[in-house]
Amino acid sequence: MRLLLAPLFAALAACASVPALQPATGGDSLSGRLAVNVAAAEGAPARSLSAAFDLRGSAESGSLDLATPLGSVLARARWQPGTVMLATPQGEARYADLDALSREALGETLPLAALFDWLHGRPWPGAASSVTSPPDEPGFRQLGWVINLARFDEAQIAARREEAPEVTLRARLDRP
Repeated sequence: MRLLLAPLFAALAACASVPALQPATGGDSLSGRLAVNVAAAEGAPARSLSAAFDLRGSAESGSLDLATPLGSVLARARWQPGTVMLATPQGEARYADLDALSREALGETLPLAALFDWLHGRPWPGAASSVTSPPDEPGFRQLGWVINLARFDEAQIAARREEAPEVTLRARLDRP
């Protein structure tokens, strides 16, 4: 079950349904389009995922839904202290934490806890960060990622993991 991308794409083609999980309440509510690209490395092929997303709650307790352009849900993740669940058309799975969920789903760890803050154009308070340079490229470095805020005024961010394999995450937020 190392890569859930293949089942996610199969779900996209089949427009299968995902079991409902308890929705997250309180905290943030962000939605838009998300694209994740993982470069080929050590014999593993390049992988990518593009989906509409709905991110709610906080790093401690929240939810992330990924859907096709037609609205069919590809995956639903829900978490709270001690419980991380992922529901896909293939079934449900539990994980130790958000890092384990993203590592299992994408084959690489995405800092999902930090994503709430990154989408607001600020570093996550749970880890050290530094401002990127030169100053004409606004953004910051955190957790081994470079977060580019050059298009933040257009509700877009780009994050790139510097270690191999390179992972790029791009998000475009829906405007209220």
